[in-house]
Amino acid sequence: MTPPETQGQGILAEAPNGFPAVSLCVMQKRADYLKAASARRQGTGGFLLQARDRADGDPLSRIGFTASKKIGNAVLRNRAKRRLRALAREVLGPRARPGWDYVLVARPEATVSRPYTDLRADLEQALLSVHRGRA
Repeated sequence: MTPPETQGQGILAEAPNGFPAVSLCVMQKRADYLKAASARRQGTGGFLLQARDRADGDPLSRIGFTASKKIGNAVLRNRAKRRLRALAREVLGPRARPGWDYVLVARPEATVSRPYTDLRADLEQALLSVHRGRA
């Protein structure tokens, strides 16, 4: 039997294609959500994007998701948040600015029923709008 230190050293894992190796930290505290809500915001057909520059020197980008009971029952709220998380991985991963907080707020019926390609285009446009005129 080979020792555990030498087992499994023949195969190297690679990152899956299509997603960058960027990690977005999920916001945990209500105060962070409230600060983002009072900063810049951009509404789209499928959701609302709230964004703020923390200006604290921390290069980490943070993301939050909100789906209130206006969205519907727990099944619909969870589906809306899953779609928003997928959008964040795909779009915000490569485009998020260091030191910024982003909150994606689900909209009733639209977040769940809108085609995913439209949601992606909405988020790309909302990011351009939020960062317009900023370096």
